[in-house]
Amino acid sequence: MKLRSPSVARNTGPIGDVLAEWLPASGLVLEIASGSGEHALAFAKRFPRLEWQPSDPDAQARASIAEWRKAEGAANLFEPLAIDVCNSPWPVERADAVVSINMAHISRWEASLGLIDGAARVLATGGALILYGPWVVEGIETAPSNLAFDADLKARDPRWGLRQVADFADAASENGFALDDQRAMPANNRMLLFRRT
Repeated sequence: MKLRSPSVARNTGPIGDVLAEWLPASGLVLEIASGSGEHALAFAKRFPRLEWQPSDPDAQARASIAEWRKAEGAANLFEPLAIDVCNSPWPVERADAVVSINMAHISRWEASLGLIDGAARVLATGGALILYGPWVVEGIETAPSNLAFDADLKARDPRWGLRQVADFADAASENGFALDDQRAMPANNRMLLFRRT
């Protein structure tokens, strides 16, 4: 069954515009925690010179991705893989970019560390690790809606919650990544670009 996420219709365009600047012109993009698969479908269509490899640890999500791919997918959108970032090795040996949308805040911190570690294994020097979602930035006031969202997440699971950009950047630097760029996005979200050094 194809799953649908209401936020995808709102954020696919703005995310895609930034990806157009940050992704390589060609190569393999590994998407971690692809969810419904709607982003994977949209970006595979938008970037036909890129191979798009979706993944998700959840079987229902992978089934949705496969249904979207079967119904509307292009040749450059691959079958979804089962990847739990906390388990290694991943079933991908190399990628030219790793993209993760809305994962860090709805998973435990160990998942962020697993994402960084796995990305370090599959990306060559200069490879991009790109993240999107609500983030807390030192020196910038957090929007009240994001504070409320953070409280709601922690009420559902105390291991969840909005992450500090600085904390993620520190962990990434220990695995050979440098924060290269970041962009404020609509609805109080942010995109982060890390490069493998």
